Amino acid sequence: MSKINFNSIELNNILSNGGVIAFVTDTVWGLGCLPDNEQGIDKIYKIKGRDRTKPLILMSNETENLLPYVKNLSKSAKSMIEKYFPGALTVISEKSDLTPISLTSGKNTVGIRVPDNEFFKTLCAKINGHVLATTSANLSNEPSSKSYEEALYSIGNLVDKVFEDYGYKCKGLESTVVLAVDNNIRILRQGSIKL
Repeated sequence: MSKINFNSIELNNILSNGGVIAFVTDTVWGLGCLPDNEQGIDKIYKIKGRDRTKPLILMSNETENLLPYVKNLSKSAKSMIEKYFPGALTVISEKSDLTPISLTSGKNTVGIRVPDNEFFKTLCAKINGHVLATTSANLSNEPSSKSYEEALYSIGNLVDKVFEDYGYKCKGLESTVVLAVDNNIRILRQGSIKL
């Protein structure tokens, strides 16, 4: 794998100006913007043709960067986070006031995830705030992009930048999504992690 090298000033300029980027994760390719940037959030929905009733999720390189966006973490949520982060699990929990309602589709919950991919971790570590509002890199009702070439073909002309993966490929199967607002776990999507 080649050495990860990109312009972090350009990256932060794109994001702070409401831009949207595409990047590899451990599961499939993602789209992301800053969570507090309404322009970026609107742009993601427009790029994908995504139904505004479908929320975005928050991703970071470290769990601690995501904790301010959630509150009242249940025991079940904490145990899932401890066991599976970083990894292919999205945990939905009660959102805090820091999480904009525009990215949760009006819901009082938000999904959080820490992907286990070295390129994504490096990228997120360079972003001011270290958190992205994200979704998969594809048009709605189309398959998720599973390579740099697929991401370029699918949404390359619609986003502000598609980052190379530097050899840190994704596995090609979406994350498992669990609802953990109380001490019960409800699987909303069975994905890469089998629960």
